[in-house]
Amino acid sequence: MLLALLSCKQHKTEKSNIQTVQIDTVRIYGESKSVTFPGKVTAASDINLAFRIGGPISHIYVDAGKYVKKGQQLAEIDARDYKIQLAATEAEYNRLKAEAERVISLYKKGSIAPNEYDKAVYGLKQITAKYEAHKNALTDTKLYAPCDGYIQKRLFEPGETVSAGLPVLSMISASTDEIEINIPSSDYIRRDNFESYYCVVDIYPGKSFPLKLIGITRKANMNQLYTMRLRLTGNEKEKPGPGMSTMVTIKYKNEEAETVSIPLTSIFELNTQTMVWVYNRVSETISARNVKVSEILHNGKVIISFGLSHGEIVVSRGVNSVKEGEKVKLLPRVSPTNIGGML
Repeated sequence: MLLALLSCKQHKTEKSNIQTVQIDTVRIYGESKSVTFPGKVTAASDINLAFRIGGPISHIYVDAGKYVKKGQQLAEIDARDYKIQLAATEAEYNRLKAEAERVISLYKKGSIAPNEYDKAVYGLKQITAKYEAHKNALTDTKLYAPCDGYIQKRLFEPGETVSAGLPVLSMISASTDEIEINIPSSDYIRRDNFESYYCVVDIYPGKSFPLKLIGITRKANMNQLYTMRLRLTGNEKEKPGPGMSTMVTIKYKNEEAETVSIPLTSIFELNTQTMVWVYNRVSETISARNVKVSEILHNGKVIISFGLSHGEIVVSRGVNSVKEGEKVKLLPRVSPTNIGGML
Protein backbone atom coordinates (compact mmCIF):
# COMPACT_ATOMS: atom_id res chain seq x y z
CA MET A 1 0.00 0.00 0.00
CA LEU A 2 2.85 2.35 0.84
CA LEU A 3 4.48 1.78 -2.57
CA ALA A 4 1.16 2.38 -4.36
CA LEU A 5 0.60 5.62 -2.49
CA LEU A 6 4.11 6.85 -3.31
CA SER A 7 3.60 5.95 -6.99
CA CYS A 8 0.33 7.88 -7.15
CA LYS A 9 1.90 10.87 -5.44
CA GLN A 10 4.83 10.89 -7.90
CA HIS A 11 2.45 10.64 -10.88
CA LYS A 12 0.46 13.61 -9.62
CA THR A 13 3.65 15.63 -9.11
CA GLU A 14 4.85 14.95 -12.69
CA LYS A 15 1.48 15.87 -14.09
CA SER A 16 1.40 19.10 -12.15
CA ASN A 17 4.84 20.09 -13.53
CA ILE A 18 3.47 20.62 -17.09
CA GLN A 19 3.65 24.34 -17.68
CA THR A 20 0.72 26.33 -19.05
CA VAL A 21 1.57 28.83 -21.76
CA GLN A 22 -0.23 31.17 -24.11
CA ILE A 23 0.42 30.92 -27.84
CA ASP A 24 0.05 33.25 -30.80
CA THR A 25 0.14 32.80 -34.57
CA VAL A 26 2.91 34.36 -36.67
CA ARG A 27 1.35 36.82 -39.11
CA ILE A 28 2.59 38.59 -42.23
CA TYR A 29 3.46 42.22 -41.62
CA GLY A 30 2.92 45.09 -44.07
CA GLU A 31 0.67 45.84 -47.03
CA SER A 32 1.48 46.85 -50.59
CA LYS A 33 1.84 50.61 -50.99
CA SER A 34 0.01 52.44 -53.76
CA VAL A 35 0.02 56.00 -55.12
CA THR A 36 -2.50 57.75 -57.37
CA PHE A 37 -1.95 60.45 -59.99
CA PRO A 38 -4.26 62.33 -62.38
CA GLY A 39 -3.83 61.52 -66.05
CA LYS A 40 -5.36 61.92 -69.49
CA VAL A 41 -6.24 59.37 -72.13
CA THR A 42 -4.42 59.95 -75.43
CA ALA A 43 -4.57 58.25 -78.80
CA ALA A 44 -1.89 55.65 -79.44
CA SER A 45 -0.94 57.63 -82.56
CA ASP A 46 -1.92 61.20 -83.40
CA ILE A 47 -1.06 61.62 -87.08
CA ASN A 48 -0.92 64.63 -89.38
CA LEU A 49 -1.31 63.56 -93.00
CA ALA A 50 0.33 65.54 -95.82
CA PHE A 51 1.04 65.15 -99.54
CA ARG A 52 4.66 64.53 -100.55
CA ILE A 53 4.15 66.98 -103.42
CA GLY A 54 2.48 70.37 -103.76
CA GLY A 55 -0.50 71.54 -105.79
CA PRO A 56 -4.21 72.39 -105.70
CA ILE A 57 -6.45 69.93 -103.82
CA SER A 58 -9.08 68.45 -106.12
CA HIS A 59 -10.92 66.14 -103.70
CA ILE A 60 -11.14 65.32 -99.99
CA TYR A 61 -13.16 62.14 -99.51
CA VAL A 62 -13.58 62.07 -95.70
CA ASP A 63 -15.08 64.27 -93.01
CA ALA A 64 -14.12 64.78 -89.37
CA GLY A 65 -15.11 61.86 -87.16
CA LYS A 66 -15.20 59.31 -89.96
CA TYR A 67 -13.63 55.89 -89.41
CA VAL A 68 -11.15 54.92 -92.13
CA LYS A 69 -9.26 51.72 -92.86
CA LYS A 70 -5.61 51.36 -93.71
CA GLY A 71 -4.97 52.02 -97.43
CA GLN A 72 -8.23 53.92 -97.97
CA GLN A 73 -7.89 57.00 -100.23
CA LEU A 74 -8.52 60.17 -98.27
CA ALA A 75 -7.70 63.08 -100.60
CA GLU A 76 -6.27 63.92 -104.03
CA ILE A 77 -4.28 66.70 -105.67
CA ASP A 78 -5.05 67.85 -109.22
CA ALA A 79 -2.83 65.52 -111.26
CA ARG A 80 -2.99 67.40 -114.58
CA ASP A 81 0.53 68.89 -114.47
CA TYR A 82 2.04 65.68 -113.13
CA LYS A 83 0.51 63.62 -115.93
CA ILE A 84 1.95 66.01 -118.54
CA GLN A 85 5.35 65.91 -116.80
CA LEU A 86 5.35 62.11 -116.75
CA ALA A 87 4.30 61.86 -120.41
CA ALA A 88 7.21 64.09 -121.51
CA THR A 89 9.70 62.19 -119.39
CA GLU A 90 8.39 58.85 -120.63
CA ALA A 91 8.91 59.88 -124.26
CA GLU A 92 12.47 61.00 -123.52
CA TYR A 93 13.11 57.80 -121.60
CA ASN A 94 11.95 55.60 -124.48
CA ARG A 95 14.16 57.51 -126.94
CA LEU A 96 17.30 57.38 -124.81
CA LYS A 97 16.71 53.76 -123.91
CA ALA A 98 16.53 52.70 -127.55
CA GLU A 99 19.68 54.71 -128.35
CA ALA A 100 21.55 53.27 -125.36
CA GLU A 101 20.64 49.72 -126.32
CA ARG A 102 21.97 50.33 -129.86
CA VAL A 103 25.29 51.73 -128.52
CA ILE A 104 25.67 48.83 -126.07
CA SER A 105 25.09 46.34 -128.88
CA LEU A 106 27.73 48.01 -131.09
CA TYR A 107 30.20 48.12 -128.16
CA LYS A 108 29.87 44.37 -127.70
CA LYS A 109 30.80 43.94 -131.35
CA GLY A 110 33.80 46.26 -130.91
CA SER A 111 32.43 48.85 -133.33
CA ILE A 112 32.55 51.91 -131.01
CA ALA A 113 34.94 53.41 -128.47
CA PRO A 114 34.52 52.75 -124.72
CA ASN A 115 33.76 56.40 -123.92
CA GLU A 116 30.71 56.28 -126.22
CA TYR A 117 29.56 53.20 -124.34
CA ASP A 118 30.02 54.91 -120.97
CA LYS A 119 28.02 57.94 -122.08
CA ALA A 120 25.14 55.73 -123.21
CA VAL A 121 25.06 53.76 -119.94
CA TYR A 122 25.20 56.85 -117.70
CA GLY A 123 22.57 58.62 -119.81
CA LEU A 124 20.24 55.64 -119.51
CA LYS A 125 20.64 55.55 -115.70
CA GLN A 126 19.92 59.25 -115.44
CA ILE A 127 16.75 59.20 -117.51
CA THR A 128 15.55 56.04 -115.72
CA ALA A 129 15.84 57.76 -112.32
CA LYS A 130 14.03 60.82 -113.65
CA TYR A 131 11.29 58.66 -115.13
CA GLU A 132 10.76 56.77 -111.84
CA ALA A 133 10.66 60.04 -109.86
CA HIS A 134 7.93 61.46 -112.10
CA LYS A 135 5.94 58.23 -111.87
CA ASN A 136 6.15 58.46 -108.07
CA ALA A 137 5.09 62.11 -108.17
CA LEU A 138 1.93 61.15 -110.07
CA THR A 139 1.22 58.39 -107.54
CA ASP A 140 1.75 60.86 -104.69
CA THR A 141 -1.14 63.01 -105.91
CA LYS A 142 -3.33 60.60 -103.89
CA LEU A 143 -3.28 60.51 -100.09
CA TYR A 144 -4.00 57.20 -98.30
CA ALA A 145 -4.67 56.27 -94.68
CA PRO A 146 -1.53 54.81 -93.07
CA CYS A 147 -3.56 52.80 -90.52
CA ASP A 148 -7.08 52.19 -89.25
CA GLY A 149 -8.37 55.16 -87.30
CA TYR A 150 -10.61 58.20 -87.11
CA ILE A 151 -10.34 61.52 -88.92
CA GLN A 152 -9.92 64.30 -86.41
CA LYS A 153 -9.96 67.41 -88.59
CA ARG A 154 -9.84 68.67 -92.16
CA LEU A 155 -7.17 71.37 -92.31
CA PHE A 156 -7.75 72.34 -95.97
CA GLU A 157 -10.63 72.20 -98.41
CA PRO A 158 -10.81 71.33 -102.16
CA GLY A 159 -9.56 74.16 -104.35
CA GLU A 160 -6.89 75.29 -101.91
CA THR A 161 -3.25 74.89 -102.91
CA VAL A 162 -0.89 73.19 -100.47
CA SER A 163 2.86 72.80 -100.36
CA ALA A 164 4.65 69.47 -100.02
CA GLY A 165 4.64 68.27 -96.40
CA LEU A 166 1.92 70.66 -95.22
CA PRO A 167 -0.68 68.73 -93.13
CA VAL A 168 -4.03 68.37 -94.84
CA LEU A 169 -5.83 65.99 -92.48
CA SER A 170 -5.29 64.91 -88.87
CA MET A 171 -6.31 61.48 -87.61
CA ILE A 172 -5.88 59.22 -84.60
CA SER A 173 -5.01 55.56 -84.72
CA ALA A 174 -7.69 53.02 -83.82
CA SER A 175 -5.17 50.92 -81.89
CA THR A 176 -5.30 50.71 -78.09
CA ASP A 177 -5.35 54.12 -76.42
CA GLU A 178 -2.68 55.27 -73.99
CA ILE A 179 -2.65 57.24 -70.73
CA GLU A 180 -0.09 59.82 -69.70
CA ILE A 181 0.67 60.82 -66.11
CA ASN A 182 3.44 62.82 -64.46
CA ILE A 183 5.20 61.38 -61.41
CA PRO A 184 7.59 63.14 -58.98
CA SER A 185 11.23 62.18 -58.54
CA SER A 186 10.44 60.44 -55.23
CA ASP A 187 8.44 57.82 -57.14
CA TYR A 188 10.64 57.88 -60.24
CA ILE A 189 13.70 56.65 -58.32
CA ARG A 190 11.65 53.70 -57.05
CA ARG A 191 10.24 52.78 -60.46
CA ASP A 192 11.81 49.30 -60.29
CA ASN A 193 9.43 48.53 -57.41
CA PHE A 194 6.29 49.29 -59.44
CA GLU A 195 4.19 46.13 -59.58
CA SER A 196 0.88 46.86 -61.30
CA TYR A 197 -1.25 49.71 -62.64
CA TYR A 198 -4.93 50.50 -63.13
CA CYS A 199 -7.10 53.55 -63.76
CA VAL A 200 -10.62 54.71 -63.00
CA VAL A 201 -12.81 57.18 -64.88
CA ASP A 202 -15.76 59.13 -63.44
CA ILE A 203 -18.14 58.14 -66.22
CA TYR A 204 -17.59 54.43 -65.41
CA PRO A 205 -18.32 54.36 -61.64
CA GLY A 206 -17.12 51.31 -59.76
CA LYS A 207 -15.04 50.08 -62.69
CA SER A 208 -11.26 49.94 -63.04
CA PHE A 209 -9.19 49.39 -66.18
CA PRO A 210 -5.89 47.46 -66.06
CA LEU A 211 -2.85 49.17 -67.58
CA LYS A 212 0.54 48.12 -68.90
CA LEU A 213 3.62 50.30 -68.64
CA ILE A 214 5.00 51.55 -71.97
CA GLY A 215 7.81 53.71 -70.64
CA ILE A 216 8.97 56.62 -68.48
CA THR A 217 10.92 59.59 -69.78
CA ARG A 218 14.48 59.78 -68.51
CA LYS A 219 14.40 63.56 -68.18
CA ALA A 220 12.16 65.65 -65.95
CA ASN A 221 10.06 68.48 -67.39
CA MET A 222 10.06 72.10 -66.22
CA ASN A 223 8.01 71.11 -63.15
CA GLN A 224 10.52 68.40 -62.20
CA LEU A 225 8.04 65.67 -63.11
CA TYR A 226 8.65 62.57 -65.21
CA THR A 227 6.13 61.63 -67.89
CA MET A 228 4.89 58.08 -67.68
CA ARG A 229 2.98 56.35 -70.52
CA LEU A 230 0.69 53.37 -70.02
CA ARG A 231 -1.51 51.34 -72.34
CA LEU A 232 -5.06 50.10 -71.68
CA THR A 233 -4.92 46.29 -71.75
CA GLY A 234 -8.43 45.02 -70.97
CA ASN A 235 -10.88 43.58 -73.48
CA GLU A 236 -13.84 45.62 -72.27
CA LYS A 237 -16.11 47.01 -74.96
CA GLU A 238 -16.56 50.24 -73.05
CA LYS A 239 -13.25 51.99 -72.49
CA PRO A 240 -12.23 55.59 -71.79
CA GLY A 241 -11.54 57.47 -75.02
CA PRO A 242 -8.88 60.01 -76.00
CA GLY A 243 -9.18 63.29 -74.10
CA MET A 244 -10.89 61.82 -71.01
CA SER A 245 -9.46 62.57 -67.58
CA THR A 246 -8.62 59.62 -65.36
CA MET A 247 -6.95 58.69 -62.07
CA VAL A 248 -4.11 56.20 -62.34
CA THR A 249 -3.05 54.05 -59.37
CA ILE A 250 0.43 52.54 -59.17
CA LYS A 251 0.83 49.61 -56.79
CA TYR A 252 4.26 48.95 -55.34
CA LYS A 253 5.75 45.54 -54.69
CA ASN A 254 5.40 44.55 -51.06
CA GLU A 255 9.02 44.91 -49.98
CA GLU A 256 8.09 43.56 -46.55
CA ALA A 257 6.37 40.39 -47.81
CA GLU A 258 8.95 38.23 -46.03
CA THR A 259 8.60 40.00 -42.69
CA VAL A 260 6.23 38.77 -39.99
CA SER A 261 5.00 40.09 -36.66
CA ILE A 262 4.60 38.46 -33.24
CA PRO A 263 3.88 39.77 -29.73
CA LEU A 264 6.82 41.41 -27.99
CA THR A 265 6.24 39.04 -25.03
CA SER A 266 7.30 36.11 -27.24
CA ILE A 267 10.92 37.31 -27.26
CA PHE A 268 13.49 36.10 -24.74
CA GLU A 269 17.27 36.07 -24.63
CA LEU A 270 19.44 32.94 -24.48
CA ASN A 271 23.24 33.09 -24.56
CA THR A 272 23.06 36.69 -25.87
CA GLN A 273 20.83 35.57 -28.75
CA THR A 274 17.25 36.66 -29.44
CA MET A 275 14.99 33.61 -29.28
CA VAL A 276 11.36 32.50 -29.40
CA TRP A 277 9.67 29.26 -28.43
CA VAL A 278 8.00 27.56 -31.44
CA TYR A 279 5.08 25.31 -30.53
CA ASN A 280 4.48 21.93 -32.24
CA ARG A 281 0.80 21.05 -32.30
CA VAL A 282 1.41 17.36 -32.94
CA SER A 283 3.82 16.66 -30.08
CA GLU A 284 2.58 19.57 -27.93
CA THR A 285 6.21 20.44 -27.24
CA ILE A 286 8.26 23.59 -27.76
CA SER A 287 11.66 24.27 -29.31
CA ALA A 288 13.81 27.39 -29.20
CA ARG A 289 14.61 29.24 -32.41
CA ASN A 290 16.90 32.17 -33.10
CA VAL A 291 15.17 35.15 -34.76
CA LYS A 292 16.11 38.62 -35.97
CA VAL A 293 14.05 41.58 -34.76
CA SER A 294 13.97 44.45 -37.25
CA GLU A 295 11.58 46.80 -35.45
CA ILE A 296 9.57 47.14 -32.25
CA LEU A 297 6.09 48.59 -32.82
CA HIS A 298 4.01 50.75 -30.48
CA ASN A 299 1.16 48.22 -30.37
CA GLY A 300 3.17 45.63 -28.44
CA LYS A 301 4.27 43.76 -31.56
CA VAL A 302 7.72 43.20 -33.05
CA ILE A 303 8.67 42.74 -36.69
CA ILE A 304 10.73 39.62 -37.39
CA SER A 305 12.80 39.64 -40.59
CA PHE A 306 14.43 36.24 -40.14
CA GLY A 307 13.68 32.95 -38.39
CA LEU A 308 9.90 32.61 -38.62
CA SER A 309 7.31 31.95 -41.32
CA HIS A 310 3.70 32.98 -41.63
CA GLY A 311 1.36 30.55 -39.88
CA GLU A 312 3.82 29.15 -37.35
CA ILE A 313 2.86 29.23 -33.65
CA VAL A 314 4.99 30.79 -30.91
CA VAL A 315 4.68 30.99 -27.14
CA SER A 316 3.61 34.51 -26.18
CA ARG A 317 3.18 34.12 -22.40
CA GLY A 318 5.28 32.06 -20.01
CA VAL A 319 8.46 32.07 -22.11
CA ASN A 320 10.73 32.20 -19.04
CA SER A 321 9.18 29.21 -17.24
CA VAL A 322 9.70 26.54 -19.92
CA LYS A 323 12.68 24.74 -21.42
CA GLU A 324 13.76 23.09 -24.69
CA GLY A 325 11.63 20.13 -25.79
CA GLU A 326 9.24 20.50 -22.90
CA LYS A 327 5.63 19.47 -23.28
CA VAL A 328 3.30 22.35 -22.46
CA LYS A 329 -0.36 22.92 -21.82
CA LEU A 330 -2.13 25.74 -23.62
CA LEU A 331 -3.94 28.44 -21.75
CA PRO A 332 -7.58 28.20 -22.87
CA ARG A 333 -8.91 31.16 -24.75
CA VAL A 334 -11.46 33.35 -22.98
CA SER A 335 -14.97 32.64 -24.21
CA PRO A 336 -16.78 35.63 -25.78
CA THR A 337 -19.61 35.00 -23.30
CA ASN A 338 -17.24 34.98 -20.32
CA ILE A 339 -16.71 38.71 -20.11
CA GLY A 340 -13.66 39.53 -17.99
CA GLY A 341 -12.62 35.86 -17.81
CA MET A 342 -14.23 35.46 -14.40
CA LEU A 343 -15.46 31.88 -14.96
